[in-house]
Amino acid sequence: MTPTDPTGPAPVRILLCDDHAVVRAGLLALLGSAPGIEVVGEAGGGEEAVALAARLRPDVVLMDLQLGAGMDGIEATRRIVADAAAVTETGGGRSAHGPYVLVLTTYDTDADITRAIEAGATGYLLKAERPEELFSAIRAAAEGRTALSPPVAGRVMARMRGAGRPALTERERDILGQLARGLGNREIARALFISEATVKTHLGRIYDKLGVDTRAGAVAVAKEQRLLS
Repeated sequence: MTPTDPTGPAPVRILLCDDHAVVRAGLLALLGSAPGIEVVGEAGGGEEAVALAARLRPDVVLMDLQLGAGMDGIEATRRIVADAAAVTETGGGRSAHGPYVLVLTTYDTDADITRAIEAGATGYLLKAERPEELFSAIRAAAEGRTALSPPVAGRVMARMRGAGRPALTERERDILGQLARGLGNREIARALFISEATVKTHLGRIYDKLGVDTRAGAVAVAKEQRLLS
């Protein structure tokens, strides 16, 4: 850990949550070089992160989204934020606001960003960012200010500017509806009397329009934007 000036401001206390031990070790080394930042705990899963956040009361929880088996980063964020709100109401804890959650992930789909923000995350940062950007985002999050990676901010702004619902064709909506039912490509093709190749082509266009790269992501965005009848 980097020594702090006892006469200066208190360091920002961080709890790390990532299911990869090597990633956590790298973050520990990186954050240990940053002045004014102190890592007070680390968790390898969502359940552990929720428990440690309640016990340690850090200023910021640095949260990955994909945590392997068990509770994912979205649900962990939701619970940590809810616990912090409960502490605020009772006036307890080290800080009045409780811990803020800063997502640190490799995923930047609209569905992931929306789910994280709706769960209460204060910021959303991509692991590809430079260390200086991470340090700045941590300090911003500790003050309750929003911190977003530029690509994430661009996506959020585009949606806020009234991009509205994606312009899906009638056939794309049909396929999306079958996708939401859990059907595979072959089953969708049979249900709609088209070829599997045609299904794959439409799925690629649907993914592009919704800003996702998985079937689950397409269904999640479709539900959020009420594209399913």
